[in-house]
Amino acid sequence: MKLPENSLPRILSRRRLLGCLGVFGCTGVLSAGCMGQVARKCTTKSSLDKPNVVLIMTDDQGQWALGCYGNREIVTPNLDQMARQGVKFLNSYAACPVCSPSRASFMSGLMPSQHGIHDWVRYENEGERARDLIAGFPIFPEVLADHGYVCGQSGKWHLGDNCNPHKGFCYWFSIPTGGSQYNNARVSLNGRVHESEGYLTDLITENALTFIRRNADRPFFANIQYTAPHSPWKGHPQRLLDLYRDCPFDSIPKEPRHPWAATYFDQFGNRETLSQYYASITAVDEGVGRILDELDNLGIRDNTIVFFMSDQGFQCGHNGLFGKGNASNPRNMYEESMKIPTIVQCPSLIPAGSAFGSDGRVLTQCVSAYDFMPTVLHLTGCAMPDQPYRGGRYPGRSYVPLLLNQKLEEPWADAVYGEYGRARMVRTADWKLIHRADGGPDELYCLARDPGEDNNLASDPLYRDEMVQMRKQLFNWFGRYVAGNADPVGMEYLRPDM
Repeated sequence: MKLPENSLPRILSRRRLLGCLGVFGCTGVLSAGCMGQVARKCTTKSSLDKPNVVLIMTDDQGQWALGCYGNREIVTPNLDQMARQGVKFLNSYAACPVCSPSRASFMSGLMPSQHGIHDWVRYENEGERARDLIAGFPIFPEVLADHGYVCGQSGKWHLGDNCNPHKGFCYWFSIPTGGSQYNNARVSLNGRVHESEGYLTDLITENALTFIRRNADRPFFANIQYTAPHSPWKGHPQRLLDLYRDCPFDSIPKEPRHPWAATYFDQFGNRETLSQYYASITAVDEGVGRILDELDNLGIRDNTIVFFMSDQGFQCGHNGLFGKGNASNPRNMYEESMKIPTIVQCPSLIPAGSAFGSDGRVLTQCVSAYDFMPTVLHLTGCAMPDQPYRGGRYPGRSYVPLLLNQKLEEPWADAVYGEYGRARMVRTADWKLIHRADGGPDELYCLARDPGEDNNLASDPLYRDEMVQMRKQLFNWFGRYVAGNADPVGMEYLRPDM
C-alpha cells in the first residue's frame, strides 16, 4: 500500500520498538557464522512493520549495460521488469570508479578520503596479511543487526579479510580474493575456504536463496554481491553466449583509442570478450529472477525492499577506453566509469512504477553511493550513528522522499561528488568538473549540451566563471568532510579562485 506523505518517520519509529521483541538464536547453517565478535541476536518477524532488505550488486557494470537503460541488445528481462514495476534512477553515481573504495562507501556512508580505502584491495584479502579495512567505522549491516535484523552475505566482499564473517553478519559466503574464475572457484562459507563446484554466479544466487529461505520468518538483510561482469571474460554458459552469436554490438560506441588509455588494448572490439561480458550480465539477470520468484513463493515480496546496483561503471570502448577509472593514466572519471544502474522495488511501500507509464518511475535527481546507508537506515527505522569517527560527518542524505514520491520540503540539491586518488569530481545537474590535485589536467564539461564529455572547457576563458564556481564548490565540500589521516590530497597549493 502507499503510505501517506510524511508518515514514514512515525511508522518507522514504531518499527524500532518492535525490533526489541522476540529474541532467538540463529539456527542451522547460520550457526557457524554466529560466533565470536560477529555473533548477533536474531528477532522473529513481528508483522509487516519491519521490511526486509535485499541488495543485489554487480561488479564493473556500466549503467548502459541493461535493457531498461536503453540497451536493445543485452538480454535482461527480469531487471527490465523490476524497473518497470519499481523506481529507476538515471543519475546514480559511485563514490569512486574502482571496486573496493566504492564498496566501502556503500557500506559505511563515507567517502574514500574518510574511510581511507583509495584503490582496490590487493594484499589484505586473506592469509597472514588479512585485515578488516573498515573495522573502525560503523557499517549499515551492523546497525541493522543491532535493531533486530539477521544479515547474510553471498558473493564478493573485497574490503579486507574476505574469508571471515564481518560485523553484523550471521551467514557468510564469500570470495577469498577480490575477483575469481567463474567455474570451480575458491570460496569461503562461514570462514571455511574450499574449492567449489559449478558456475560462480549460480552459487552466489543459491547461497543467497539458502539464507533467505532460512530467515523468511524474521527481518533480514541479504547482501548479494555478484562478481559478474568483472573479468575474466571467459567461462560463462554457452547457452547464454549463443544469445549473442550474431549480435552486432551496436550498443558499444566505435571510438578511437583515448591517448590516456592504459589497459586491455587487445579487448577493443573483441567480439568474444563482449559476448562474455553481455552473457555474464544475462546470467545475473536469471539469478535476480530466481530471487524475486522466491520472495513471491515465500509470501514476503510485498514486504521486501530490493535494490539493484553496481559498484561502479565500466567502459567497453566508450570514450576510447576499456575498463573503469583505472583504464587510463591519469585515472578517468567519465560518466560511463562513474554512473551506475540503480533500481528499487517494494510493492507495499514504494509507489508502483507501472502507474507512471510503460517505463515505470524514472528519477533524474543525482544520488550517490554515500547516500545508500542513510537511505537503508531510514527505510528500516534505524537512526544513523551520531558520528562515523571523532569529529567526522556523514556526507550523504536519505533519498527515501524521492522513492516514496513525497513532496520535498526544499528542492533536492542536485550535486554529487567522487574521487579516485588525487582526482576529484563534482557533478551538478548541468555541469561536471574533474580536478586533479597533482597539477591536472582538469576537465570541465557542460553535460546539458555535451553529455558525451567531448568538449573540455577547463582552459576556455569564456567559461572561467563556471570553472571558478565549480572549483569553489568542490573544494568547500571536500574541506567539510575529509579526514586528515585518510585524505590523499591534503593542502592545495592552488586557490579555488585561480
